[in-house]
Amino acid sequence: MTVGIFSAEVIFAFILTTVILNRYGNWKTQNIVVTIAVLIAWYFSLLIIFVLPIDISLAAYRKCVQDAYNHYDNITNSSQDSSVCKKPWSYVPESTLPNMWRVVYWTSQFLTWFIMPVMQYYVKSGEFTLKDKLKNAIKSNTLYYSTLLLIITILIIYIALKPGVHLDWQKLKAIASSASNTWGLFLLILLLGIALVDIPRELWRSSQIDYTLKKVYFKLSKLNTEKLESEGALEDVLESIKSVSINMSPNDTLYDCFQIILKKVPEDQQDFLKNVRSNSRNHTTPPSIGMLTRLHKQLIVAVHMYHRTETQGSLMLEKAIFLEDINSNMTSRDRKFKKMFNKPSKLNSYADTSTIEWYWWCCLHPMMLRALSVITGILSVIIVWSEMTFFKKQPVLSIFALMVNMAKQNNDYVMIQVLSTLSIAYLAYCTYSTIFKIKLLNIYYLAPNHQTTESSLIFFGLLLSRLTSPMCLNFLGLIHMDSHVIKSRILETDYTQIMGHMDVITIISDGFNVYFPTLIVAVCLATYFNVGTRILSILGFPQFLEDDDLVIDYIQEGRLLVVREKERRERKIRGNEMRRKYRERSIQNTNEDVEERVPPSRKDNMKSYLLDNADPIDRSYHSYSTNNTPDVERQLPSVSTRPNSTWEPPRNIFSDL
Repeated sequence: MTVGIFSAEVIFAFILTTVILNRYGNWKTQNIVVTIAVLIAWYFSLLIIFVLPIDISLAAYRKCVQDAYNHYDNITNSSQDSSVCKKPWSYVPESTLPNMWRVVYWTSQFLTWFIMPVMQYYVKSGEFTLKDKLKNAIKSNTLYYSTLLLIITILIIYIALKPGVHLDWQKLKAIASSASNTWGLFLLILLLGIALVDIPRELWRSSQIDYTLKKVYFKLSKLNTEKLESEGALEDVLESIKSVSINMSPNDTLYDCFQIILKKVPEDQQDFLKNVRSNSRNHTTPPSIGMLTRLHKQLIVAVHMYHRTETQGSLMLEKAIFLEDINSNMTSRDRKFKKMFNKPSKLNSYADTSTIEWYWWCCLHPMMLRALSVITGILSVIIVWSEMTFFKKQPVLSIFALMVNMAKQNNDYVMIQVLSTLSIAYLAYCTYSTIFKIKLLNIYYLAPNHQTTESSLIFFGLLLSRLTSPMCLNFLGLIHMDSHVIKSRILETDYTQIMGHMDVITIISDGFNVYFPTLIVAVCLATYFNVGTRILSILGFPQFLEDDDLVIDYIQEGRLLVVREKERRERKIRGNEMRRKYRERSIQNTNEDVEERVPPSRKDNMKSYLLDNADPIDRSYHSYSTNNTPDVERQLPSVSTRPNSTWEPPRNIFSDL
């Protein structure tokens, strides 16, 4: 049972990782090596979050056993331990967690510092062979590794010159761990401070349909601008490809490389290469390998931007139309949810769900968002307070430490694990949600619906791997289970024994317990007053600020885009309806014509019907009659439909002319 809980959490973390990775990445088109590396990096980041509460409960159990052992002075130790300290429901053998933490630690370190930085440049390279891509990736990482090595060397020299310090392997490892934790903790302060304020506020605002609609209009307008820019960038690249194709022939040595480029042109843009006329020949000689490499890299970026903006624009349009449906149904008296463009679903074919949908979207959903806003707001206040006070050992002021200590005193390991899981899950959600919103100049950006590039997946995998460990160490400090934080000897978790403690480099260690909580409060206040958002808006990056005139223009443009899309869909629906009615009328007229031509009494005898409807045979030959008759019609013969008729008109009928 106990091992089963541990196994279930390991499996659940893997399933959750695959679901998230499938939402952003594309398994079918990605490089298999990239997929495996990113999957491991993301999986280990989530695995730590799910398994660390088990480690905390086991540490509390070992502390209980140790206290019981000391209390009874080694007398009947085993019987007393079993009666006083019951094993946690998630108990695992002692060697399980240390071995797992070692695998996670060294694999993550190897991936984040050696493999993934090289892969990041490998997937962005425009080279055409594996060897050239690897060479370019290593060359591009030379500056990164040189800078890193220089910083480490300066740090080691600084520490070695301090009096009374003797460096060995353990101290070097501690220095490296402290440097990594320092970088991670400061980045954690920034991300966590933003999310602790932004998540409750956005949940509350999302319950207001007017605010949500305006924000969607704003995003839609921005996406439309990005789409136009991506189309222009793709056309420029295709123009360059067209210019290069003029000077390429199948006999050129680089023709195969050029064919690789052509295969990556989108199908809907293939005609562009045939129809675009080049103004002049920019290249009088065949292009070089460097030119094709740059063109290949530009095409990869342009095609991805083109597909991403097109997909996201369509999804945002659907969201805007749906939100407008919700807004129009808010005042519905019959309490039935009506959609402007109703899409049939399997559920609607069995039962009418319009009433249920109305109560959910117009009543329950806003209430649920407001309730979540209140809950997350309380959690954010608890976290900020605990971050400000967790360095204080006596009296204990950290709320997380108080709750965990209370559960320890009662030997309630279930409560310890539940509290730890909920707390660290919210910390992780705050940190990761901010990471997922990061958008660096459209280069590194997590786009849903399989629209994220391989380099972006690797970049965010690096961030998750480097942030998860400092975040977990920070949580252990909040509950006073890190001896380096409370400055006392305690029975620690296996995690801190393998991963290290929440230490920072000695240069900034003095006063860390003062400015660390101060920075968190400062970031929270800056987020509350939208300082960062306003700075980005001033720098030329449009941000959603309702009192900004530029944002109002974006909102109006987004609303017009939705109106045009609705009109386009209405025209399409009317056209389909007219074509359907025309086909029905045509089928009806055809059936009526057949019914008129086929007598009811002869429908079963088609042979008789054909004989009856055949042209009659004219068996009487009327020649011209010479009798004097005043009636002109009697002078005309009866008309026969026989093809071999030999009738001739009368002579001299026009002699009076």
